[in-house]
Amino acid sequence: MLTSTDFSGLINERFFRNFLPIPAINELRLEVGTPDFQLPDITNNSLVKLSEFRGKRPVLLAFTRIFTEKQYCPFCYPHIKSLNENYEQFQERDVEILLITSTDERQSEVVVRDLGLKMPLLSDPACGVFRRYRVGQALGAPLPAQFVLDKSGKLRYYHLFSFLNHNASVETLLAQFDACS
Repeated sequence: MLTSTDFSGLINERFFRNFLPIPAINELRLEVGTPDFQLPDITNNSLVKLSEFRGKRPVLLAFTRIFTEKQYCPFCYPHIKSLNENYEQFQERDVEILLITSTDERQSEVVVRDLGLKMPLLSDPACGVFRRYRVGQALGAPLPAQFVLDKSGKLRYYHLFSFLNHNASVETLLAQFDACS
């Protein structure tokens, strides 16, 4: 699925930093906390620190692959839309979704507006959080992944990208939160 024929802004420093393939590697262990981070939330114009959720509510970290404000990964675009359409179901379970992208803040503002995002979109153009979580990279952008954290911040489930199974479905993710509540 081609989301746009406008390829302006595709070739940039981030593209070259993420061009060579690096496979996703699971170094995080289940039942253990995950690396803390702080990133700008473009949707709500605020700063989000992962550790602020610990002890309060479970979190879905949804790393997504967006190349530019007009170019989405064909596997991630439907996943982003599905998460956004089902955001209320996560909220009803007191779960926060943190959608993490490598687009810069300006590009991310366009994504939020164009997709009508309700969930927080966190901007990580330096890809530091993507690298700490070892989600891998290829052809100009980090790869998608999903991590389910319980209320105490411990990892309960993860899904790393593969060509056979791109992203965990909304149903699978919701079931993980049902299992850890």
